[in-house]
Amino acid sequence: MRTLAGLFRAVEAETPYGGRSVTFEAVGSAWLKCGTRRRGERGEGDQRRTVENLSAEARADERLTVGRVLRFGGADWDLVSVEALRLGRVKLGLERVR
Repeated sequence: MRTLAGLFRAVEAETPYGGRSVTFEAVGSAWLKCGTRRRGERGEGDQRRTVENLSAEARADERLTVGRVLRFGGADWDLVSVEALRLGRVKLGLERVR
């Protein structure tokens, strides 16, 4: 089954008080063929967080770069790896921290 995902890039700006604000700007969309989700934990001591990993396949697109965000199924997934599979197709490594 294929899923349509919105593709976003993070835009950082400095606030008037010296802080940083991050907004997300749409740069396109991609059809994904998603694999299975894997769950694990990351952190030390009491600071443990649940991490979900997901691999997906998509058409090759220069906008699919590490550091961007894919939004689908009501969640934001960080794009952590892009690997060429075959001509015109890429394998994406996605991660979501809860």
